[in-house]
Amino acid sequence: MLLNCYQIDLIEAGCDEAGRGCLAGPVVAAAVILPQNFYLEGLNDSKKLTHKQRDELRPLIEKNALAWAVAMVDHQEIDRINILNASFLAMHRAIEKLKIQPEYLSIDGNRFKAYPQIPHTCVIKGDGKYLNIAAASILAKTHRDEFMLNLSKDYPHYNWQQNKGYPTKAHRKAVLEIGLSPFHRKTFNISDPQLPIVF
Repeated sequence: MLLNCYQIDLIEAGCDEAGRGCLAGPVVAAAVILPQNFYLEGLNDSKKLTHKQRDELRPLIEKNALAWAVAMVDHQEIDRINILNASFLAMHRAIEKLKIQPEYLSIDGNRFKAYPQIPHTCVIKGDGKYLNIAAASILAKTHRDEFMLNLSKDYPHYNWQQNKGYPTKAHRKAVLEIGLSPFHRKTFNISDPQLPIVF
């Protein structure tokens, strides 16, 4: 069972990102502050949920959270500062947009660039341990999926409506056959579709 947050003495925002391993599109981060004793049936790590479940949970999280925010770093910025720094920047931007200033941050993963004046803890697989990080993972994932779905209408040959920019065999094959779109990350290596996918 997931706990509400990492600690209970300070106002805490859970943070997570989506799209780090993609070949195209932005990296998107979310920050979420939940009420104490918050409960939402089915809330869990976004990777353990179906697309339909995530889409159903998103409006409930957005309605019931004390504060939430989503921010992105686009493909051009990713190429300029690298994907790790872009992930940190996206989380910083989401934290900055929160209507309530958090006093503590719980971050999914093992690395984070400290946000000014706010202490944090990195939690490996935190989206499967804490509800606020799980909520952030769902918002980051669903907002990014929506962005890629809209992009796919203009670039149907890359099948982003299904792969959302991740390096599937079909996506890599399309890139090798027709080249990069304006939204591909040019610093990412597009490997042979016959090779296994490495994130």
